[in-house]
Amino acid sequence: MNKIQFTAIGIIHSPIKVSRGAPIQPRYARGIEGRVEIFPEYVAGLADLAGFSHVTLIYYFHKAKGCSLRVVPFLDDQEHGVFATRSPHRPNPIGISVVKLLDVRDNILRICDIDALDGTPLLDIKPFVPEFFDRENIRLGWLHEKIV
Repeated sequence: MNKIQFTAIGIIHSPIKVSRGAPIQPRYARGIEGRVEIFPEYVAGLADLAGFSHVTLIYYFHKAKGCSLRVVPFLDDQEHGVFATRSPHRPNPIGISVVKLLDVRDNILRICDIDALDGTPLLDIKPFVPEFFDRENIRLGWLHEKIV
């Protein structure tokens, strides 16, 4: 296998200091404000971002310990394959969160509904455009009974 290297473009700052008891997914983090500090060499990439109400943050689960191909996720007491969950204990511990973008000033993004731990390395930002994700006949697998 080839190794793939990423470079952090910034750091996510949030009031969430430890994983125990942390909100799991932005839906359960409603109202939690944080900020994203973008490193100086990437600030030019923030041009025109302020016009979006939501952004997708792609980040590295820097506190995740190890990988398990079978996990018991937070919404169940049964074991599932890691790729059928959003567990941080993955072969590549990458997380995604869609958050509200409150403000962009210089190299700081003020955000809301953040579920990432304080100090999380940010890998990328993308504007959230719901029309790009328009899907019909969505199935939720084992999660159907848990969240519907």
